[in-house]
Amino acid sequence: MADAPKPTSVKLTVDGKPVEVKPGTNLIEAAKQAGAQIPYYCYHPRLTIAANCRMCLVEVSNAPKLVPGCQTPVAENLAVQTRSARVKDAQRAVLEFLLLNHPVDCSICDQAGECKLEDYYMMYDFKPSRLEGGKVLKNKRKVLGPLVVIDQERCILCTRCVRFMEEVAQDRQLGVFGRGSHEVVDIFPNKPLDSNYAGNTVDICPVGALLSRDFRFKARSWFLSATPSVCTGCSRGCNTYADWFNGVTYRYRPRENEAVNKSWMCDQGRLSYKSLNADRVEDARLGKKAEGKTAVFEQAVASAAEKLKVGAANLGFLASPVASVEDLLAGFALAKQLGLKTVFVGGRADGASDKILMQADKNPNRTGLTQIAKANGFEVKPFSALVDDINGGKVRSVYAVGGEVPVGARDAGVVFSKLELFVASATNHSELTDEAHVLLPAATHVEDHGTFVNFEGRAQRFVKCYPAPGNAKPHWQWASAISRTLGGEAAFKTAAEVFAALSTIVPELKDFDWQKAQPRATARKGSLHPLSAGGDGRPAGYREWMEAR
Repeated sequence: MADAPKPTSVKLTVDGKPVEVKPGTNLIEAAKQAGAQIPYYCYHPRLTIAANCRMCLVEVSNAPKLVPGCQTPVAENLAVQTRSARVKDAQRAVLEFLLLNHPVDCSICDQAGECKLEDYYMMYDFKPSRLEGGKVLKNKRKVLGPLVVIDQERCILCTRCVRFMEEVAQDRQLGVFGRGSHEVVDIFPNKPLDSNYAGNTVDICPVGALLSRDFRFKARSWFLSATPSVCTGCSRGCNTYADWFNGVTYRYRPRENEAVNKSWMCDQGRLSYKSLNADRVEDARLGKKAEGKTAVFEQAVASAAEKLKVGAANLGFLASPVASVEDLLAGFALAKQLGLKTVFVGGRADGASDKILMQADKNPNRTGLTQIAKANGFEVKPFSALVDDINGGKVRSVYAVGGEVPVGARDAGVVFSKLELFVASATNHSELTDEAHVLLPAATHVEDHGTFVNFEGRAQRFVKCYPAPGNAKPHWQWASAISRTLGGEAAFKTAAEVFAALSTIVPELKDFDWQKAQPRATARKGSLHPLSAGGDGRPAGYREWMEAR
């Protein structure tokens, strides 16, 4: 006898509203599809079920007792109640229990403003504590590792962090120790939390127990704006939020993308935001650092154009795979106009990699650079070949898009000091840019719109967070202005115009819908960003959604 076909969907009601979901879906996810919210702490869709916080208890028609929504699968014709009197009593009881020994120090907590304990207390409890006597005291500031510190009094023992380290990072560095009210999350003796993915435990901590030592006490979450962006720490291109205020980026957090990084990012990428703020080139400079003078945009463009025209005979073109597709399209167009047929690839040196997310190539757009070079008919050579050509006298002038090089900036500066002409657009000062005869201040990826192509060939858009500091401009703007001065027709006003005009010759990019691919909210302006930060439906803080400028 043949087996009966397995059902492809299950019908149930949530608070009286019919909904149809896939078999095996738990009640929390089914309720979301029905437009209802079941509160939870320990549940995370990418981790195993612990069912230990009991915040998600709901009433169902096939059981006499309340059941945890995270652990209970849907059943045909099941009736689920998420707002009954029994459920509300249970939610209040759970919150009272969780807050029994909690210090309630929200005014000094870094998680304030994006804390689920704070939110749920206001939504489901809002009652004073009935505790008589003192609270159980635990360690308020225990450093677990280079990036993470724990306040054990705030911890509600949801064990998300413990399960993440074991199941995702595959490095069991956290555990639950002690018994009863004295249970704590902690590291093992003499074994710090030093995983390259430790920062994710801070992201998924639903309360203010696990905190980032890098971000701690730097900014209040409600002052920050969160803009969807892309990490530039390696060629993976993890989707991120750049959290910023007043022209300064304070942190990166992972943004969910099932195909690229799921809900996670590595700590190396997480901390790569610091180069956005430190030692930036803010003004154009004519002359080397020692004798250079500040110039306005028109002076810098005219000087660069005149010098490149004179030095074109022995000119080399250096392109950085840290620059965006739009920057490189305009840079290659200028190099082509100058009669060049070879591109030397700079960028960061290779580094460590792992089997989770981190790639050895520390450049976010090497694939994009290679695609653009090939489409423009350029021969691609490594940076070492440029060094050889400069030392051999074959190249006496260099035009560079980006100041990143795979060797030490000091060593590169020694080599480039031999050049008769060095025109560079760069984001950060270094011993290499000190040698530039014309230094053009460039914008970073959070200061303009653009595209990166990751190591898998996936083109990903990022959007502008805030204006570039000082007189910095995107690489493409400097390149197109120099091109116009030299008689070219480039008249681009935006990165979108650069992409539309120059990407058509790149087979891999010609069908890419630049506007449609832009990560942006579909909700009305002023509402919470609809994209969850940790894959658990938790909003990315109470920040306004900034429309791309």
